[in-house]
Amino acid sequence: MNKYAELFVTESRDYLTAMEHALLQLEADPQAREPIDALFRSVHTLKGMSGVMGYSTVTELSHAMETRLARVRAEEESLGPGTIDMLFEAADALARAVEVATEGRPTALDVASLVRRLAGAGEPGAPSAVSPAMPELLLAGLPVRIQLEPDAPLPGARARIITDKLRTVGTVHGTQPADAALWAEGFDGRFTVFIETTEDDETIRELVCGCGDVREVRISAPASPRTAGNATADDAWATRDLKAPLQRYVRIELRRLDHLLDLVGELVTVRGRLQVLAAAHEDGALDETVAKAARLIGELQDGVLGSRMVPVWQVFDRFPRVVRDAARLVGKDVALTLEGREIELDRTLLEQVADPLVHLLRNAVDHGIEAPDARRAAGKPSVGRIKLIARRERSAVVIVVADDGRGVDRLRILTTARSRGWVPETTEELSDDDVLRLISRPGFSTAERVSEVSGRGVGIDAVLAKVRALGGTVVFSTVEGRGTVFELRLPVTLAIVPTVITRVGDESYALPLTHVTETLQPAAGAVRPLRGRQVFVLRNEVLPLLSLRQLVGLPVRDVMGQQIVIVEVTDRRAAIAVDRLDGQQDIVVKAFDAAKDAIACTGAAILSDGSASLILDVGGLLQEH
Repeated sequence: MNKYAELFVTESRDYLTAMEHALLQLEADPQAREPIDALFRSVHTLKGMSGVMGYSTVTELSHAMETRLARVRAEEESLGPGTIDMLFEAADALARAVEVATEGRPTALDVASLVRRLAGAGEPGAPSAVSPAMPELLLAGLPVRIQLEPDAPLPGARARIITDKLRTVGTVHGTQPADAALWAEGFDGRFTVFIETTEDDETIRELVCGCGDVREVRISAPASPRTAGNATADDAWATRDLKAPLQRYVRIELRRLDHLLDLVGELVTVRGRLQVLAAAHEDGALDETVAKAARLIGELQDGVLGSRMVPVWQVFDRFPRVVRDAARLVGKDVALTLEGREIELDRTLLEQVADPLVHLLRNAVDHGIEAPDARRAAGKPSVGRIKLIARRERSAVVIVVADDGRGVDRLRILTTARSRGWVPETTEELSDDDVLRLISRPGFSTAERVSEVSGRGVGIDAVLAKVRALGGTVVFSTVEGRGTVFELRLPVTLAIVPTVITRVGDESYALPLTHVTETLQPAAGAVRPLRGRQVFVLRNEVLPLLSLRQLVGLPVRDVMGQQIVIVEVTDRRAAIAVDRLDGQQDIVVKAFDAAKDAIACTGAAILSDGSASLILDVGGLLQEH
């Protein structure tokens, strides 16, 4: 069974996620019927899957959860806070049980105590009601005969998937051949499932065909109990010969996608090199061939990058539980709202941004949202609200974490910063950028206590470091008494980035195109001194002027002999003076550990001429200067 363990883990995660969502819905409305049914179906299916795989710990725990939920569904006991907490605990234990079972360590987790608690009495004072009459079964002991495609891969696994799907709409009493025989080497893809269900024939047929690799489905008329377990007469069946549609989706191991992207990245570099070489030869046929190859490589690049894009809900859906647990630890009432769940990001980037988001959400719960009494005293609802929003802006994705809490106490931040010598004693006010710069210093904290949620002086510095390493930026704003907002601006993908190539001296530096608004030659009078530093005047707008030569430690030149790149990060703009521009290039980002105190950069790349270039961190440059 080990070769099917990975498939089991993948399927189990989907059901575990569904269980967590259902529990969160039940906690908000314990009388809701739909979440209870959804939770029961997920637990029931997971129990059947684990039984086939021989994972006894998972089966034992899911069976205990199923039994307790059956009592709740039958209204034999009510669903109070104690039971919901225990079900949350059981769901966490179930996730751990799946992990240790598939790792071949079934004895690493002892669930006996939790199983006994699940089997115990309900809530104190809960009514003991007689179960209402169940709806009459429309079909009882229904045999469903299935024939898989002759070339179906892993027919035993496919039969198991179909059987588990049928369990979501009824009670499966068995299969013919038996479960074990479905996995045998000689299994020919023909099997029968005996099910009790309230669904009609067409629903059953569509459910089976939707699993893929199904050639034929035969559904019988209702059978008597004596014949339900042994139906062999073809003339007793309502026959439906169907050609099931092929699956629209296939699962691909992530390692293969990563390898494919690496190859496409190398092709992008080669494409640039070919274009440079072709430009040096006046050969029309060569130019046409290179142009066609470049177009095909571009389409291949878009296709591969698109295959790696996943909706942010795959990470966002974990966070209601994070906020719920954090709020309970600190005794607060907090509601989390998710927006833009369908926005897509590169899978690798989405995985890496998950931890920074957890830091921000936990900080919002602990530091941002006030206690219920304090909120009521301030004229606010007792339930604090946090919003987690994703949206597209140009070629970037913006993720916002906003709360309606107390906001940041600027005076307290200023007092702490003065005491540590981080700001001059004469400083009287702090801007939003100043506050972010101070609270992101390693070890900075104004917390009076250290809790399980936060207060150890870690969090915001880790958020900024991670987001900048991903080529993104963080924008911060706060209004005392009204709340705090963090905006994380991220590239859509980490792998291949469109850039503007600049040069100073013999060195190349890449500026991500997402931050470049325009390039121009400085006009007379555009560069002026202001308060001891140079600024650039663009159409009556005064912008800070940065010299790239000065930033990298080269001798400074007259700006009038250089070119200007206008960059923008959210609402901040600046002008960067460079020696010259070498046009736009799609570059393959390579990880790069810069030396301490070096210019802010997010990675390195090999350009089309074979030279190396650093990729500048525009947000970091603007924040530092």
